[in-house]
Amino acid sequence: MHITDVITPTHEKVIRIDGLDGGLTGFIALHSTTRGPAAGGLRMRPYAGPANALNDVLRLSRGMTFKNAAADLPLGGGKAVIVGDPASQKTPALLEQFGSVIDSLNGQYWTAEDMGMSPVDMAVLARKTRYVAGLADGEFASGDPSPITAKGIFNAVRTTAKHRFGSADLKGKTVSVQGLGNVGMHLCGLLRRAGAQLIVTDLNPDAVAEAEDQFAARAVPLDDIYGVKADIFAPCAIGAILNDKTIPQLQVAAVAGGANNQLATEADADALHARGILYAPDYVANGGGIINVATEILQIKDGPAWRDSKLEALKATMEAILTRAVATNRSPHRVADEIVAPKISPRAA
Repeated sequence: MHITDVITPTHEKVIRIDGLDGGLTGFIALHSTTRGPAAGGLRMRPYAGPANALNDVLRLSRGMTFKNAAADLPLGGGKAVIVGDPASQKTPALLEQFGSVIDSLNGQYWTAEDMGMSPVDMAVLARKTRYVAGLADGEFASGDPSPITAKGIFNAVRTTAKHRFGSADLKGKTVSVQGLGNVGMHLCGLLRRAGAQLIVTDLNPDAVAEAEDQFAARAVPLDDIYGVKADIFAPCAIGAILNDKTIPQLQVAAVAGGANNQLATEADADALHARGILYAPDYVANGGGIINVATEILQIKDGPAWRDSKLEALKATMEAILTRAVATNRSPHRVADEIVAPKISPRAA
């Protein structure tokens, strides 16, 4: 295993790890530790190559800085990624190696589960480091953050509906959901119970079949999700899906979902606004997961009550962002950055 520093002016520290079990490569990026130790999940994906993974970890770690600040947590922003297929290349040896690297950072970075990871995997990492959250067992264990992440997104969908349609009531509204992982599936359940009609897509045909069966969802092919007619689009898969190719296809009045870094570029926020599509800034909408994880990192004794109060505060932050955006006829993404950036180190902006 070989560790090298990646020099970048935008981040405090970035390391590349080569020679992981199976010959895999990984990255850990610390964007900002001004508010506290950098916190953000570990993601494993079959990236096209290390360059793609590095670009992702840089974007995701910056997003975590803003997400943690928006949720008013005493945490900075960080992220970790491994280049590989979690279904076939994830091994205990790999996770233990990565846990050792995390431990070598001496608490500058706390990890948790993200795409391709589970609470079981976090327990394997914990064999080599204490700087891991999202565990299933222990005094402050926070477990799978997906249900809490989904609850925060659901709150964001309702707040967005209120500002776009005049009511937070989702009964009779159609929501198109991209991505049926743990978060997306939990979100579908909340939306369906609120009376929404669902249009869904996912790479996993079993997940699609489950959504059709459990939530009476209508399934569409992957690339068709952008052009379906719906009231709200909820991206809950990979990032950068709102771009110059997909935004012109959208037939929705609003976007509010759980994926990180949904905008491919800053200009895409303005493109949504120009089309009259109200955008719920992703790092505010999906902050429920890190709030849940923070109860473990910060060792909060009354975790559920603290978590619920933070979720309510996050909902109020989204309300303030959308209120100002609508009143000033500007993109909510721009407004969100204005509100959150002062809470962060100048390097974060």
